[in-house]
Amino acid sequence: MKILALETSAKAVSAAVSEDGKILCSGYQDTGLTHSRTLMPIVEHILKNTGLTVADMDAIAVAAGPGSFTGIRIGVSAAKGLAFAADKPAVGVSTLAAMARNVAFADGLVICAMDARRQQIYNALFEARDGSLTRLTPDRAIALAELAEELQGDPRPMTVVGDGALLCHGFLTEAGIPCRLAPPHLRMQNAMSVALEAEVMAAEGRLVSAQALEPVYLRPAQADRLRQK
Repeated sequence: MKILALETSAKAVSAAVSEDGKILCSGYQDTGLTHSRTLMPIVEHILKNTGLTVADMDAIAVAAGPGSFTGIRIGVSAAKGLAFAADKPAVGVSTLAAMARNVAFADGLVICAMDARRQQIYNALFEARDGSLTRLTPDRAIALAELAEELQGDPRPMTVVGDGALLCHGFLTEAGIPCRLAPPHLRMQNAMSVALEAEVMAAEGRLVSAQALEPVYLRPAQADRLRQK
């Protein structure tokens, strides 16, 4: 199975093509330019260099959230457009589940963290064992203090991953919870992990149509919250 995967959930943008668990090609950029400007040139570049087209893909995958509201909208919209134009199914991958794959080799507890502001993180917990992941919590927006209370006394080795890893690691360490940061080259979100997670989801029959692909925000946008007030 060939999958084209997109990742636009945070500052960096990336795209990758995988086939049966192997990454064929990937592109990554973190230069401060908007995703709407950088995503499609990366996609075009990696497809050209692999001699493939969107029509050769079996599915289009995207990190559907949580993450930056604008970034997620751009990524999901691009994935919907590519899948619809090529008449391909889509896969909406949890940003947190994908980043956990970065450190699936590190046995113990994987703490996924994205900065959600206001002393909160977007978070999910996974247990890694022999390269496999078991989800322990749903994707959620949680206060750092609440997470620290939840982890108190857990004897498993803990690895923190994601663009909120430094924030989370610092808070947990100050709370007396021993944990380690994922190494820098494995810490951030990337489309390669989105592609690998999408292959697992496809094997489980969790493909959707382009029309059914939707972003996952976990909480209302700031504009919506202000409007409700």
